[in-house]
Amino acid sequence: MEIPVFTVDAFTNLPFKGNPAAICLIENELRDDLYQSIAAEMNLSETAFITKLNSMDFSSGARFGLRWFTPTSEIPLCGHATLASAAVLFYLKKNVNPVLVFETMSGELNVRQHEESLIMDFPLNKPNPQDQHEIKDLLKAAVGDVPIQEVCYSPTTSKLMIRLADTCNRSQLTSLKPEAEALLKNESTGKIKGVIVTMKGAPTAQPGYDFYSRYFAPWVGIPEDPVCGSAHTVLAAYWSEKLKKKKMLAYQCSSRGGELGLEVRDDGRLNISGQAQIVLQGTLKI
Repeated sequence: MEIPVFTVDAFTNLPFKGNPAAICLIENELRDDLYQSIAAEMNLSETAFITKLNSMDFSSGARFGLRWFTPTSEIPLCGHATLASAAVLFYLKKNVNPVLVFETMSGELNVRQHEESLIMDFPLNKPNPQDQHEIKDLLKAAVGDVPIQEVCYSPTTSKLMIRLADTCNRSQLTSLKPEAEALLKNESTGKIKGVIVTMKGAPTAQPGYDFYSRYFAPWVGIPEDPVCGSAHTVLAAYWSEKLKKKKMLAYQCSSRGGELGLEVRDDGRLNISGQAQIVLQGTLKI
């Protein structure tokens, strides 16, 4: 069996920046253990598998199946690998449709082209305030002695969000080095699958980011995700309310960096926009 595979850097206009995802085009459904073995082999934060469903081919079809796997497990939602999947279909397969629909564990996700970007229609996941005392050891493992403004939890996504104090500067966020082992040691209940650390941005500067973030998910085999789209379904809900803004520009401060445009819609969903660069194409031989 031969499977076309691509590496796509998402949420960037430069190769080797943003968040890389492996994208596989699947003619017929595989066994779950084979999906997982391929994801482990690719060893990126996510590998996405696009299936044709009832579509004739990848160039003319408008509706596809989409699943995401980390090196260790399947996950219910992934932003950057969805963006990367659409990039392969639009840019390489020259898909003729204005909108692509992906059927996923999180429902239908639509992606369309707009100028040089791709815009994804995603759910919005509002987090709830979290008692810091209950998880003080996990907070210490995540941010050390850096002062915290607020902690929230998103039960829909199993993500914990830590907002650093407004007195902090960006270098305090970028210099964080939480150890995966310490995070795992201090959270073993299964309630938390990822930790977002965020801080208020500098919208008056150029290019004027409304907020910054980083994302750590050793519970699903990802010590740090360079740019996490699904984390921004939580961040957008939080910061839109705090900043009283529906349109925001966000930057994820990993070593690779990544930029996301966010628009909270009146219907309670979220538009996430970003660019993508296809950097590798090849064939998996199984």
